[in-house]
Amino acid sequence: MPKNKTQNQRRVISVVVMNESSVLARVTSLFAGRGYNIESLTVAPIPDSDMSHITIETKGNARVMEQITKQLHKLIPVYKVIEHEEMVEKEMVLAKFPIAENLSNIAALASAYNGGIVNVGKEMVVVQVADEPKRVRHFIEAAQRYNPCEIVRSGVVAMER
Repeated sequence: MPKNKTQNQRRVISVVVMNESSVLARVTSLFAGRGYNIESLTVAPIPDSDMSHITIETKGNARVMEQITKQLHKLIPVYKVIEHEEMVEKEMVLAKFPIAENLSNIAALASAYNGGIVNVGKEMVVVQVADEPKRVRHFIEAAQRYNPCEIVRSGVVAMER
């Protein structure tokens, strides 16, 4: 049976919840219960409130995402659910390179992706890049020529325009 093309469509959902224990487990279980993997998950408290903002990146079709959104609205500690269409989104990556690599080229590469060198040690240099997820992927691909020792990505954060 051929897969529905919309099955693999990228989706970003934000959920504003009460900042209390077990809320994250209940939110993520809605995705797991329907067999959807969470590609990226970012959670942070909202300043000057008792709420948190959860940003979830996943892939799925519109019908199942609509069901998940409706179920999220029914959870008691959930205050708001937004399936993003027009959004501003960013992701961060830290990459560690051997100090023996060309530092000016590494700095120029990071700068091209809204980043720069954030730490230099005796044997390594760490750069940070914060950009759109697609551009972060491009940075990681381009950085491979400088033999990164380690790469760590954050999750996506998003807000409506």
